[in-house]
Amino acid sequence: MSLEDHLDRVSRGWRGPLLAAFVALLAGLPGVFTVPTLDRDEARFAQATAQMLESGDFVVIRYQDQPRFKKPVGIHWLQAASVSLLSEPEARAIWAYRIPSLLGAMLAAAACAWGARAVFGPATGLIAGGLLASTFLLSTEAFIAKTDAVLAGTTTLAMAAMAHIYAAARDGPPAGRLTRLLFWLGLSGATLVKGPVGPMVVVLAALTLWAWDRRGGWLKKLGWGWGPILFAAIVGPWAWAVTVATDGGFWTAAIAGDLAPKLVGGQETHGAPPGYHALLAPLLFFPASLLLPAALIGAWRGRRETGVRFAVAWLVPAWLVFELTPTKLAHYPLPTYAALAWLAAAAARQEPGPIARWSGAAISAFAGFALAAGTFYLLSQYGGGGDVTAAAMTGALMLGAGVAGAYMLLRRSARGAAVAACALGVLGHASLVSVFAPGLGPLWLSEHVEAALAKARLLPRQGIAPGPVAVAGYAEPSLVFALGTTTELDDAQQAAEAVAEHRPAVVEARQQAAFDAAVAARKLSPRLVGVVHGLDYSNGDEMSLNVYAADQDAAAPSQETRP
Repeated sequence: MSLEDHLDRVSRGWRGPLLAAFVALLAGLPGVFTVPTLDRDEARFAQATAQMLESGDFVVIRYQDQPRFKKPVGIHWLQAASVSLLSEPEARAIWAYRIPSLLGAMLAAAACAWGARAVFGPATGLIAGGLLASTFLLSTEAFIAKTDAVLAGTTTLAMAAMAHIYAAARDGPPAGRLTRLLFWLGLSGATLVKGPVGPMVVVLAALTLWAWDRRGGWLKKLGWGWGPILFAAIVGPWAWAVTVATDGGFWTAAIAGDLAPKLVGGQETHGAPPGYHALLAPLLFFPASLLLPAALIGAWRGRRETGVRFAVAWLVPAWLVFELTPTKLAHYPLPTYAALAWLAAAAARQEPGPIARWSGAAISAFAGFALAAGTFYLLSQYGGGGDVTAAAMTGALMLGAGVAGAYMLLRRSARGAAVAACALGVLGHASLVSVFAPGLGPLWLSEHVEAALAKARLLPRQGIAPGPVAVAGYAEPSLVFALGTTTELDDAQQAAEAVAEHRPAVVEARQQAAFDAAVAARKLSPRLVGVVHGLDYSNGDEMSLNVYAADQDAAAPSQETRP
């Protein structure tokens, strides 16, 4: 039985979307349980969710004692539900906070396959969903406890439903009430998770299609009679509650303090020129990037085809917005990646021409080599002798995905190349996040500080030493998440005060002299129970963190950690 026959058999009915979701599960699951808490966004989101569960306030978002008025509450509610079902806030188990992101990635892959099925057929729909699921960007966001994988899932669901409605108006399969319901659910969910980004993608695509087709009668079939009511019922209660609770402060801070600065300048040093996202696409869309040239050529040649036209209207306007916005982070275009997967899968229906084949093969081989080289660079900087095997396996799989895809593409087997590259790419990503990256000890400072405190029986949640822990010179959110909401991030004087109160303290080397002077002035003799060396990758600073207890509280000998 040929590959085409297998694809036709396994893509029938709902099997295609379900299989695409399963690929996303395989791609994202390894990192959920193995990668330590990431700074800074993931740790902030998780900590804010933990505080919701601790305080019982599910309206106002806070990080320690400060309001966090940046994004709507949707991701926190999902994370809170996950932690309540699978863990507890006291456990500080980051994997429980990551489950919504994994489910969001699975939804994105399934919705991508479902939407493409309506305009390209079941087999192409399955390939599109599988391509999206295996991309380096989505499979990475799938294990990070923040908004982006869920935003991709909800936005892709809304766009897939809209594609069904658009295709139905152009002699495609009929779209019923359930399709319209999924459109409004996706749109509402995207809004509750990340505000205007999801609606922006939807509106830009609709306006582009209206202008391109010079007719928009299909837009009337989106369910305007009841859809906005459902949208208001989902988004409105929290929007009203947070307005009342903060006296409108949430909206002032979110719009004037977070959104507007991103539109006028590179916020928090994240500025980049136009073209930034396009340059990263071969790596972030890998291993599906071998079909990028064919997708772009096919988008132009097939622009009159319903599915291609819809994908272009989805991809191009939103991508231009992301490129023209001064503030850029690599994950921003993720809500458009499903459209790129549609175009790539559509291009693979026929064997690409020579230009698309050779350029796609070159991109694939280059991306695989670059990711393999990056793996060995990380090994040389932050790894040890015990990490060589993991690095070799990861690098070989990444390079193998790029080279195997290139070879099969040149042999005129576009779909076979996509399947082989994606299979090896998923394995390479799994090796990276579950075996190699967790072993790079110098990058995981907070995890090692937590371990040093736990070994000395000084963690407040152990119920032996009093808390909170005072930290001087290191203020990453991952440490707050690990040690608890009341963790004090201050200076050497505060750390000395903690020791005087028989509480643990963590002092970074730059604060050491001031700490020594402060404890000497108080005639204290804190005991050093651990030293952690490593890199604060959020700012690039080398760190040396000394873990102290009041002498009578120390229950373990001093240990030095050079991961």
